Amino acid sequence: MGDLNVKVISNHKQLNTFTRHLLKDVHALERMLEEGWFNDAPMHIGAEQEICIVDDHYKPAPKSLDVLGRLNDDAFTTELALFNLEANLQPLEFKGNCLSQMETNLNARMNELYAVGDEEQLNFVLTGILPTIRKFDLEIENLTPLERYAALLKAISKMRGKNYELRITGLDELNIKHDSAMLESCNTSFQVHLQVTPDEFVSKYNVAQALAGPVLAISSNSPLLFGKRLWSETRVALFQQSVDTRITGDHIRDRSPRVMFGNSWLENSIVDMYKEDIVRFRVMLMSEFEQDVMKMLDEGITPKLKALMIHNSTVYRWNRPCYGISANGKPHLRIENRVFPAGPSVVDEVANAAFWFGLMNAFGDHYPDITKVMEFDHAKDNFVSAARDGLNTDFKWVKGTKVDVQELIKKELLPIAREGLEKNGLDAADINKYLEIIEERNETGKTGTKWVLDSHISLMKQTSREEFLVAITSCMIKNQRAGIPVHQWELASLEDMTNWHPYSMLVEEFMTTDLFTAHQDDIPELVADIINWRHIKHVPIEDDKGRLKGVLNYRILLRYYSKKMHVNPNESVLVKDLMDKDPTTIHPEATIRDALILMREAKTDCLPVVKNDRLVGIITEGNFINITTSLLKGLMKGKG
Repeated sequence: MGDLNVKVISNHKQLNTFTRHLLKDVHALERMLEEGWFNDAPMHIGAEQEICIVDDHYKPAPKSLDVLGRLNDDAFTTELALFNLEANLQPLEFKGNCLSQMETNLNARMNELYAVGDEEQLNFVLTGILPTIRKFDLEIENLTPLERYAALLKAISKMRGKNYELRITGLDELNIKHDSAMLESCNTSFQVHLQVTPDEFVSKYNVAQALAGPVLAISSNSPLLFGKRLWSETRVALFQQSVDTRITGDHIRDRSPRVMFGNSWLENSIVDMYKEDIVRFRVMLMSEFEQDVMKMLDEGITPKLKALMIHNSTVYRWNRPCYGISANGKPHLRIENRVFPAGPSVVDEVANAAFWFGLMNAFGDHYPDITKVMEFDHAKDNFVSAARDGLNTDFKWVKGTKVDVQELIKKELLPIAREGLEKNGLDAADINKYLEIIEERNETGKTGTKWVLDSHISLMKQTSREEFLVAITSCMIKNQRAGIPVHQWELASLEDMTNWHPYSMLVEEFMTTDLFTAHQDDIPELVADIINWRHIKHVPIEDDKGRLKGVLNYRILLRYYSKKMHVNPNESVLVKDLMDKDPTTIHPEATIRDALILMREAKTDCLPVVKNDRLVGIITEGNFINITTSLLKGLMKGKG
């Protein structure tokens, strides 16, 4: 998340003061480039690992501050939500055994976490989107209590308002509202950095843009959000929509989202990207400044360009330009690849990184200027297509040719990646190990996304949504801790669930959301047929805005038809004349225990689930029969 010492801009004076510092930083960067301040060699690589924290029931655990206190390790830091952490890896020179060293360092960080988790009944998951995350987990109470995060959410809400709509359509459809940008905390990624020289930055950055589609397709692993099967890499759609500061207007107007791929190839300098971001996007955050960057340059001191870095941290390019200061005090430039999701395992992540590093290092040898042989719109479309469909897509490649992504990776990109790693003298054993993982994943088509979806199909035939999401998460943890690459994973099964019991569930996790409803001015015959055709006992009655007005069940209808047959055959009534106008309801964030007690006290076998006066689900005795079955299975399993 960058510099934590920031705050929301509250008046125009603060805005103008910060803007002056921002513009000075841009001019300082231009001067440093002209005067040759930058490190040219050796090339370094780095990475940032985002991690989900879960409890012993595999649900998000808002324990990051407790975990950080136990770790006492500066390599770890906070993230937006209390159920996420970030581990920063030391930069490595891009040569020799740097890849296996990166894997060793990542495993060391994870082992630190596992040691704490084993004592605190916590676990840690590497995944782009945690399968068991719930909308309930995204309430403001789970925001990390640091000024930067509160300031960021406040700044986004100030520009956008408090109505966050999320609309994503895949195999299923997700259409929800939320009240803050906490939706973004569903995402976790593995961000890799490549140091580049100023002279090669433009060409390398354009290569990174051209490669974004293929590397995302082979690395995707986030198809689920709130139990819905959406995009192959749902992070891409979720991230853009959750921190989008655009608002709808009365007229057609082009506006770029703050999460962006870009609008054209880069032409002249890294400075052009920073200038574009300044003119396109309003400043969101600020900090206090005491140093004059131009005076520092005059004195031969490398400035941090703090204002520029703060603004850059609020514009989320999938390939982000980065400025930093090396250990020797010289500035350097990096390209940060934000495409990769976290997981599915550490070795998978390093394989993804190896593939990208190799391609970045040798692609220019085959295509000296990618902008001359490839349309930018094709690169952008490839990225979106990969996010939606993963390996199940075709790309528009160089000279407008249409290629199957798996064939492209096999016949062209893997050989180039190998050349790029060999070019910098990386160990042959490392090159073989990590590129063979990419090769086998590509050959089998078994990405993290395919594993999740295949496990989903297998499990949904056996059990409830709640159980199969837990089983998938539990199996992820097992395979990650074993260090197995995803193409070798067996599908998740109910046997993978350990230390989980249904009593940990909330109403929203087991309620029925695919509802068949009627309106109060409908005729009873319609409700009778709904009950008969759908084999249900209760039909909620709602208005045009989704507000609950009552419930009509089969018992009421039986009494009505009995009376009509024997007492008043000419009686004509509507649903509103028969329905229970004051049914007992429950909130989606209540517990399963609350629901059981309420049903018993109200002597009912049906509880409509209502939030903000709107019907969001229903629980019936049928839901509890499924839960009881799961509980009995668990008890029998425990007895062997």
